[in-house]
Amino acid sequence: MPKAKRRTSGAQTENGGNSSVRKRKVRLARLGLRWPRITWQSVLVSLASLIVWAGIGLGLVVAFFSLDLPEIDQATLTRRPHVQVLDAGGWEVANFGDIYRASVDLKSLPPHVPAALISVEDRRFYSHFGVDPRGIARAIVTDMRAGARVQGGSTITQQVAKNVFLTSDRTIARKIKEVLLAIKLEQSFSKDQILALYMNRVYFGNGIYGYEAASERFFNRPAKDLTVFQSAVLAGLLKAPSHYNPTREPERAKARAQIVLTTMVETGAISPAQQIQAMASAETALKAVPQPPTRGRYFADWVMSQIDSFIGGTDRDLVVKTTLDGRLQMQAEEALEKRLAEQGGKLNVAQGAIVVMSTDGAVRALVGGRDYDDSQFNRATQALRQPGSAFKPFVYLAGVEAGYGLDDMLTDAPLKIGKWRPQNFTNTYEGPVSFETAFAKSLNTAAVRLAQQVGIKSVVDVAHRMGITEKLKPDLSLSLGSGEVTLLELTGAYAPFANGGQSVLPYAIESISEREGKPLYIREGGGLGQVVDADALAVMNHMMTAVISHGTGTAAAFGYPAGGKTGTSSDFRDAWFMGFTADYVTGVWVGNDSGAGMKKVTGGGLPAQVWRDVMVAAHAGHAPRELPGQEPAEKPDLIARFLDSILGK
Repeated sequence: MPKAKRRTSGAQTENGGNSSVRKRKVRLARLGLRWPRITWQSVLVSLASLIVWAGIGLGLVVAFFSLDLPEIDQATLTRRPHVQVLDAGGWEVANFGDIYRASVDLKSLPPHVPAALISVEDRRFYSHFGVDPRGIARAIVTDMRAGARVQGGSTITQQVAKNVFLTSDRTIARKIKEVLLAIKLEQSFSKDQILALYMNRVYFGNGIYGYEAASERFFNRPAKDLTVFQSAVLAGLLKAPSHYNPTREPERAKARAQIVLTTMVETGAISPAQQIQAMASAETALKAVPQPPTRGRYFADWVMSQIDSFIGGTDRDLVVKTTLDGRLQMQAEEALEKRLAEQGGKLNVAQGAIVVMSTDGAVRALVGGRDYDDSQFNRATQALRQPGSAFKPFVYLAGVEAGYGLDDMLTDAPLKIGKWRPQNFTNTYEGPVSFETAFAKSLNTAAVRLAQQVGIKSVVDVAHRMGITEKLKPDLSLSLGSGEVTLLELTGAYAPFANGGQSVLPYAIESISEREGKPLYIREGGGLGQVVDADALAVMNHMMTAVISHGTGTAAAFGYPAGGKTGTSSDFRDAWFMGFTADYVTGVWVGNDSGAGMKKVTGGGLPAQVWRDVMVAAHAGHAPRELPGQEPAEKPDLIARFLDSILGK
C-alpha cells in the first residue's frame, strides 16, 4: 500500500521555530547568559524608563530653545511707514505701507466684537493654558479627513507669540519657540491682556493692522461702534484677507460672516434671533463700505519709487501731496480703455500708456497700462520702446540750429548706407522736397540725409539737451527712432516746444510731510534753463502745427492751436502720438508687451485719437492760446505813428 503523505507544513514551522529558539538558548548558555523572561513588571519598568528619558530629552529641548527667547515685555513691532498719496486737490489717490491706529480697549468694545473673533479663531481661549491639545487634535483629524491643511491648531496666544516676537518661518524650531512663548505669555499676562494685544496687532490685509484701523478702513467708524454683522465680517476676514475683503469681494465677505455668526450662536455669544437680525443688515452694511481709490495707481507707484530720494529712509507715517489732476487722470484712463475696447481686438493692440503734463513738467495724469489689477508694470515710466518718427523733431531741430530753414531743400530718394536701406512708410519717394514738407510727411530718407549733413552726434546732443535721459547710440538709424526711450522722458523732451524753449524735469511730488503735519520736503522750482532759442523754436512749432493741420496727425486736431508728431516703429510694434498746446504736453503710446506687431496701426491712427480725447478733456474751461513763436505779429498803430511824426518823436 502506498504510504500516506505526512502533514508537515505546520509541524515543520513549529519545530523549526522551536529549534531556532533552542539554538539561541544553547548559545546564550555557553556564554553564561540566560534567555530573558518577559513579565509585566519588566514591561512597566522599561516603559517608565522610556518616559523618564523622553522627559529628560524634552527638558533639554526646552532648555535649548529657551536660551534665546525674547523678553515678553519687548512687544515691539517692525513696520513699513504708512504713506498716503494725495492729488493736487487733496483727494486720496493711494495708501502704502502699514496702517495702525489707536489701540482698542476691551472694556470699551461691545461684547459681540471679541466674541466673534474668539468663536472662529480660538473658542477655548479662556480655558486653555496657551496651547490647546484638544484643538490641535481636532485640527489633525480635520486635515486628515480633508486630505489637506484646512484647519490650524494655533491658539490666539500662539498667534500673538508669532506675530509680535517671531517670524513666520515654517520651521520646527520656530514652532517650538512659539509654543514656549505662548505658555510664558499666559503666565505673565491675563487673558484679556493677551486678547487685546492680538486685536491690536492682527493683520487684515492691504497693510492694515489692528481692529481700530480695520474698522475705520472698512466701515468708517471706530471699533467700539461695530455692529454684530460688522464684527463677523472682520473676524471672518482673518482667515484669508484678500479672499474675504469686503471692498473687493462683498459676496464672499457676506458668506464668510454668515459662518462666523453661526459659530457665535454655537458658542452662545448671540441668539439665533440676533443672527437673523445681523444678516438682515448685511446689504446695507456692505454697500456703505468705502471703496479703495481706483484711479492713478500707476502714478502712485511712480511717486513711491521717488520718496527715499527726497527725504531718505524713515519710519514715520507720511503724507505726499502730488501734481495729479484727479479729474483728468480718470478721463485719461477712460479714454484709453474706451479706444482699446472699441479697436484693440481687431487691430491686435493690447496695451497703451498716457502721460499728460503741464508745460513746466508737472505730471497731471499718468496711465501706465490698461488694467492695473491685471498688470502693475508701468508702461509710461518703465517700458523702453522705439519712438520711430516721434524722435524726428530732435533731428530737425539739429538741422534748424545748423542753419536749415523752412524752404531749404532735402532729397527724398532711395538710400543705401552699408547694408542698411532706409525706406519710407509708403515705399514711394518724392525727390527734392522742402525742409517743411519732409517733416510734415515724415519722409524717412530725407531725415536720414539731414542727420548725415548735421552729424548724428549733434542729433544725440539735441535729444539729451531737450530731456532724453537714455543712452543713445550715435548711429544714423537713430534719426528714424531706433533708440529706446520711455514715454515719460519723451513727453518731457517735447515740453520745451510748448513752454518757450525751457528744459524741464518731469515731476510728481509737490510736498512730503509727516502725518502730524511736519514738512519734510517742499518743491522749489526746477528745470534746466533755456535749451532752444526763440528763432529755432518758431521754425519747429510752425512745422509741428502743420503735422496736425494737414500732415500725418490730422486725427489729433481738436480746435486749439497745437503741434505734434506721429511715430511708428518697425513692423508696427509701437505707435505714438506726441503733442502739445501752450497749456499741456501729452504723449500716447500703444502696442503689445510681447513686442508683437499690430495690424498696421500708425501714430496718426489710434494714438492720435486717444491723444485728442485726452486733450479735449484737459482743455475744458481753457481759452485757446497760440504756441510760442506762433503768436501773430502785432498790427502797427498807424494813428500813433502819425501823431509821433507830427510831434517830432
